[in-house]
Amino acid sequence: MTRDYLILHSRRSSVVLECPPDEVPLWRYWGPRLPEGATPGAALRDTRPLPSFMLDVDQPLTVAPTFGVGWFGQSALLAHRDGQDFAQAFTRCDVEWLQQDTAGSALCLHLHDDVARLRLDLTLRLDAESDVLVLQSVLHNLGDAALDVQWLAAGTLQLPGHCDSVRSYAGQHVHEFMLQVDPLTRSLWRKESRRGRTSHDCFPGAVVTTPGTTDDTGLVFGAHLAWSGNHQQTVEWLHDGLYQWQMGEWLAPGEGRLLPGQALHSPELVATCSTAGLNGLAANFHTELRRRLNWPGGAMKPRPVHLNTWEGFYFDVHPGPVQELATAAAAVGIERFVLDDGWFHGRHHDRAALGDWWPDETKFPNGLGELIAHVNALGMEFGLWVEPEMVNPDSDLFRAHPEWALQIAGRPLLTARNQLVLDIARPEASDYLFEKIAALLAAHPIGYLKWDLNRDLAPAGLANGTAGYRAQIHAAYALMDRLRAAHPNVEIESCSGGGGRIDFGVLRHTHRVWTSDCIDALSRVDIQRGFLQFFPPEIMGAHVGTAPSHTTGRTQSMAFRAAVALPGHLGVELDVRQLSDADTAELRGWIDVYKQLRDRLHHGRVWLGEGGDGLRWQLHGDEAASDLVLLVLRPLPSSHRYTPTLRLPMLDPAARYRVREVLPAGTVRPTGRHHTAPFFDAINTPEGLVLDGAWLAHAGLPMPRTQAETAFLVRLERV
Repeated sequence: MTRDYLILHSRRSSVVLECPPDEVPLWRYWGPRLPEGATPGAALRDTRPLPSFMLDVDQPLTVAPTFGVGWFGQSALLAHRDGQDFAQAFTRCDVEWLQQDTAGSALCLHLHDDVARLRLDLTLRLDAESDVLVLQSVLHNLGDAALDVQWLAAGTLQLPGHCDSVRSYAGQHVHEFMLQVDPLTRSLWRKESRRGRTSHDCFPGAVVTTPGTTDDTGLVFGAHLAWSGNHQQTVEWLHDGLYQWQMGEWLAPGEGRLLPGQALHSPELVATCSTAGLNGLAANFHTELRRRLNWPGGAMKPRPVHLNTWEGFYFDVHPGPVQELATAAAAVGIERFVLDDGWFHGRHHDRAALGDWWPDETKFPNGLGELIAHVNALGMEFGLWVEPEMVNPDSDLFRAHPEWALQIAGRPLLTARNQLVLDIARPEASDYLFEKIAALLAAHPIGYLKWDLNRDLAPAGLANGTAGYRAQIHAAYALMDRLRAAHPNVEIESCSGGGGRIDFGVLRHTHRVWTSDCIDALSRVDIQRGFLQFFPPEIMGAHVGTAPSHTTGRTQSMAFRAAVALPGHLGVELDVRQLSDADTAELRGWIDVYKQLRDRLHHGRVWLGEGGDGLRWQLHGDEAASDLVLLVLRPLPSSHRYTPTLRLPMLDPAARYRVREVLPAGTVRPTGRHHTAPFFDAINTPEGLVLDGAWLAHAGLPMPRTQAETAFLVRLERV
């Protein structure tokens, strides 16, 4: 820090804020790493001649722009006291350094508005290793009357003027992470979600690119709101040619009301920039999230192969068939067996019983103990599906406590999937859920909870008639933490009709996410690639589903289904008992491949790319590119007579690599492979071929000629 600037450096990025007296710090820079000691050289206002018909005081972008005192762009705060104090201006800044060492830099800016009687504490942390900048705002009401907050940004970011597009994700149930690319112009770009959860249709994050951005080159910026509820983000063109980017929680009317002495905490805004394109940005996000995950025992164990019973049985679960499936699952190498919906009191369909969290007496007259003992005796961990935040009107719980559902007096109770939302911000409702679920965890060796949330929040009224969206999210986080504190060895999966609650916020409390209810491998190619822009593969639930797919009706080969699922946290979602002998053997072979490769797949970098002739590829391995797994997918038929080679620019051009095709044991000829060639015969041997890294990086790796919906899996090891 110099007298006029606050400077934060990481390995590959820098933040520079200018500190004029009696003001909020001004944004001067966020981007690639600057040399030590580099400063702007002149105060910002000294470089900006005032245009005509403007206020006589220049108003640049600050870290917390406010409404009503000369800033006409998007403000970081909108608030009032019964119509008064509608304009705010922070005129004093106290800087508190929280960290300045080799691990990174962190500071808190205490911004004071003595007229409106407010204090905003804005924290900025720049991690040295990941280049991730985390911002968070806390607004304090220092007045003697209530303050109504309409909007509080978690943070405001400055973007350079040559940014040209924003990449965001839309979608719906069974079709998440649909990439949207919009040009950045003078028009405002904004996305909002008011569904009460992260949502399928409006992911709370985006990537902003500059001209020439590719998967591996170009300056890119990314940001994500670590929050599982309503949210808003805005990118706005400014009149100096720059852009500002804001994210924060979208507050329902009344949710931001602060009584005297109270404070409003924003979620965290997790942001990063990279000069290494989209893959460099993904690597930064992956590093940050891996540091956040609260694994049992303090470290991630190898991700166990996972079988979930849902598409095998749906609600028709009974001890005999389920035990038979467990036996068949263990025989193909499954390591965790998860009993999905249908196990609890009165649960025979989706119209009843949510809230009655004890085993169904007609299905499991002796409880779950016998089944769990059977699963454990087969060498598998046992997991259980729950949906604690929901209640069916046809349930013992709702009949006893109809007031526990979120509702608005005089308004109809809107159901979705025949269920209502349980007001878990009520201590008595949360205590009930904790007691029921904790009793199951205490009585049995249950190592895993699949925690579902299958509807949006509407109506979302609390007992006092006020909006309860944010209260519901905080209560869900608290219930998860309470259960984890009582049973620290339990892992939790965040599921929300598939991909409706995937964010850095819920992943403070959980360990895996269910990426989508669509297990069609062809659909999953794009869904999973969108997911990997922000999240690492080891938390990505990726299952081998049925053929034909239950959601699309399409059929793919076992090899393609398994290959698409392989790089994530591999699971199986089908009735293994119904497979042919050939499919059973092939599935077992792919599970063995996963076990051999998961250490490489789930640590280090992930590179994504598109090859010629419609190929989609991803590469997993260490940062030094010495031990790598390459998965190449062909979603569509070839349009070339000869398949183009695949360049791998991340390889060390000075090194040599042993290249070997990876196939399940017993596979003689890969599925869908056309006429072979000597090269592919040679790499399909234990010795493989040793090739020059420079050749692979610049000329490329030969690709086989294959049918549509096939995969090519290769391991590259530095020699």
